[in-house]
Amino acid sequence: MSQVDSHPKPVLAVALHYDAPDAPKVVAVGRGLIGERIIATAKAHGVPLSENAPLAEALSTLEVDTEIPEQLYSAVATILAFLLKASKAA
Repeated sequence: MSQVDSHPKPVLAVALHYDAPDAPKVVAVGRGLIGERIIATAKAHGVPLSENAPLAEALSTLEVDTEIPEQLYSAVATILAFLLKASKAA
């Protein structure tokens, strides 16, 4: 028997901005309605999205307009490579 979660977790969204050669920066973080609005705004502007809950949780602890820490470079680089490829394919 399976159980349905009657209290789903609120949506978490983290937006990054990257201008080489600087490290990517967190430019928006939101949960619930704000998270949904961040996602809707990105979609409306054709920004590719990637889902990675553990990375989003880690990034959500940073202040907005803060460069990501070195320990997250590898995970964020993987996401940026995916997004770059997705934007070129579009």
